[in-house]
Amino acid sequence: APLGDGLQFAGDTNSWRRVAHKVADQVYSRITGEGGYFDSRVVYVEETGPKNDRAKRLAIMDYDGANVQYLTDAASIVLAPRFSPTGDRVLYTSYESGFPQIYELSVGAVSKRALGLDAETMTFAPRYSPNGQTVVYSQAEGGNTDIYTLNMASGERRRLTQAPSIETAPSFSPDGSQIVFESDRSGNQQLYVMPAGGGEPKRISFGQGRYGTPVWSPRGDYIAFTKQNAGRFHIGVMRTDGSQERLLTASFLDEGPTWAPNGRVLMFTRESAGAEGQPALFSVDISGRNLRRVPTATAASDPAWSPLQP
Repeated sequence: APLGDGLQFAGDTNSWRRVAHKVADQVYSRITGEGGYFDSRVVYVEETGPKNDRAKRLAIMDYDGANVQYLTDAASIVLAPRFSPTGDRVLYTSYESGFPQIYELSVGAVSKRALGLDAETMTFAPRYSPNGQTVVYSQAEGGNTDIYTLNMASGERRRLTQAPSIETAPSFSPDGSQIVFESDRSGNQQLYVMPAGGGEPKRISFGQGRYGTPVWSPRGDYIAFTKQNAGRFHIGVMRTDGSQERLLTASFLDEGPTWAPNGRVLMFTRESAGAEGQPALFSVDISGRNLRRVPTATAASDPAWSPLQP
C-alpha cells in the first residue's frame, strides 16, 4: 500500500540519500504519528590531536554521520555551534581573537562574520530566537556574566539579567516568549526561566546536583539539560515548569543535549574516563531507550541538530 497518499519524490542520482531520508520520514510519521528527523543535518566540533593541544574545527553532516563537510579551519578553537531556524546559518564561539567572540557563518557560502559586539569583551553561548531575528547570548564584563539579546537588523543590544552570579546557556522557548538559562545565583548551578524581554526569573530545577546547558524542545513540551551529581553526568529532560524530571543517561561525562526536529530524540557529547578518553556523539530517545553512537571519523563534540531541510 502506498505510504504517502501518492507522494512522489524527485531527485537526481546525487540526491538519492536525501530522497531516502524523506521517504524514511514519511514511513516514521505513518508508523509513530510523530514527525520524522531523517532529512536533517548536524553541525558539530571535530577534534583532532592530543588532548593538551587539541585542534577544533566546525563540521556539518547528515544526521547519521554521512556527507561530512568542514566549515572552518583548525587555526583557532571553536565552540557551541547553533543552527538558525532556517538551517542556512550557524552561530558559534571562536577564539580567533584570543578570547571568545561570537561569529555567524553562512552554511552554503561558507562565509563568516563577527556579530559586531564589543571587541574587548568575551561573548559566548549564542542561540537564535525562533524567528531568527534575535540572538541571545552571554557576555562577561567586569567580572560579571549576564544574558543579553542582539537585534540582528538594528544591532540593538539589551541586557536581560543583572545579577552578581554567572548567567549563561540561554535558550528560547519555541514561541519566543520565554528563555531558559543556567545560573549559580542560589549557590550552585540551577535552571531558571524568564520572559524573553527580561524580568524576574523563576527557578525550575530542585533536584540534587548541578544543572546546566538547558535547551527547549521544538515542540515546547520539555526542557533538556545536563546534570552533574555524585560524580556522574546525565542527560535529562523535565517539563517546562520543572516537574517530571527524568534522567536518560549516566556516564563519566555526558553533556550538551540538542533536540531532533521532532522533539523526541536528543544528541549529546559523551567522553570516557582516562587520558585516552575521546569525546563522541551519541543519541537517545526521550524515553531513555535506543542509546547509540553517531559515527564520526574523528573525536567530536558540541552537536547541534538542524531543522528539517526544505
